[in-house]
Amino acid sequence: MSDDFNMSMRKFLKQVGVTSQQAIEEAMRSAETSGKEFTARAVVTIDGLDMEHVVTGTIKGQD
Repeated sequence: MSDDFNMSMRKFLKQVGVTSQQAIEEAMRSAETSGKEFTARAVVTIDGLDMEHVVTGTIKGQD
């Protein structure tokens, strides 16, 4: 894979990670989450490639 491809993919994934974390933290702050667990789901699609990647996991509420 080319350097341009690797850099553009890393930049995209960093943006996904940072903005997702910010959105999750904001949602958690504005809700009662103590002692709760939440199922999270992220979907990445690429237009023109007919690709969909789904990641699921659990996020624990703040104590």
